[in-house]
Amino acid sequence: MFQQLTQLSSDTILGVMAKFRADPSTEKVDLGVGVYRDLTGNTPVLASVRRAEQEILAAQTTKSYVAAAGREEFNSAVEELVLGSAHIARRERRARTMQTPGGCGALRVGAELIRASAPGVTVHISDPTWGNHTPLLGSSGLRLERYPYYDAAAHRLRFDAMLEHLEHAAAGDVVLIHACCHNPTGADLDPAQWQALALLLQRRRLFPFLDMAYQGFAVDLDADAAGVRLVAEQVPEALIASSFSKNLGLYRERVGALIAIGENPARSDAVMSHMLQIARSIYSMPPDHGAAIAARIFTNPALKQQWLAELAAMRTRIADMRELLSRQLQRVIGDDAFDFIGMQHGMFSLLGVSPQVVERLRDRHHIYMTPDSRMNLAGIMPHNAAYVAEAIAAERRA
Repeated sequence: MFQQLTQLSSDTILGVMAKFRADPSTEKVDLGVGVYRDLTGNTPVLASVRRAEQEILAAQTTKSYVAAAGREEFNSAVEELVLGSAHIARRERRARTMQTPGGCGALRVGAELIRASAPGVTVHISDPTWGNHTPLLGSSGLRLERYPYYDAAAHRLRFDAMLEHLEHAAAGDVVLIHACCHNPTGADLDPAQWQALALLLQRRRLFPFLDMAYQGFAVDLDADAAGVRLVAEQVPEALIASSFSKNLGLYRERVGALIAIGENPARSDAVMSHMLQIARSIYSMPPDHGAAIAARIFTNPALKQQWLAELAAMRTRIADMRELLSRQLQRVIGDDAFDFIGMQHGMFSLLGVSPQVVERLRDRHHIYMTPDSRMNLAGIMPHNAAYVAEAIAAERRA
């Protein structure tokens, strides 16, 4: 059975993690793995999450399945969180939401739904994009194509080139769009660019698949969802994948959701029936514990207020570390070459250096990032920002 299988190379991120763990240096800095860290270097359990979990465990009487679509209160709260309370798709009852195992589960169910609906379409994904987008969507059998998004050397969006590419996409093709805190670049569309993109999607009859993994990590919950809401108003159909790994810190609980918006309620019901059948064929029933925690927080005013304060603190810490590293780089380099880091959003930024520089940063300075020079700014601390900046400056000149 297994004689024809050969050893595969490790996932890039997992490989960086393994090398970091094996490094005995006391100066090592992990800018690779994509999780939030506080000032102690820990990925914390939020106080709001701990309180909600304790309440759930105290009241729980069974571990039986909840429902194939997940908790109704979770799905309803997520739909409101993502689309807002008065969105036209909700008023017209055209939105259908299903809990999934994390944002990855939402992306994969969405990919299978697209393949079942239109197997010949092309999915256009940003260049660059999150490393797992390609296997999650491509393994479903869909054809993928890249659209220009970011110039790593010039540290700027390639928005005109992006629109030019999408102008030539075939009607019915799918466009995968990062909602906010673009991974790996940290460079997001501004409101005017979202408006231009929404109009193009509508005019060219392209289908948006919006991936929102970091709602609340850029500006706030509503501002971070503004582009998603705008697109969903302009087009008749859309898919939205949502994750709560980052903003609730529920990484290992795998809490996500897929929202489908159809042309009318009957079409949306049909779409939902296919989403449930696809989920049944992949993982049967969704996990409940993390979704129960999220639902408790979203629907309890006191818990939600506590969570919003914790989310603001996480967002502020990342923004502060962006600004600190940017200032330290300006200090040691003497120009504004890396000021872009302080102007971007979310945890990630592309440093824009070669793989050789990345290797030297790892081998000489014990600073770890992915080969494309993506940095997780949550790994920057007040005590290591100057060290990281000086190492970058040294190897950039080497």
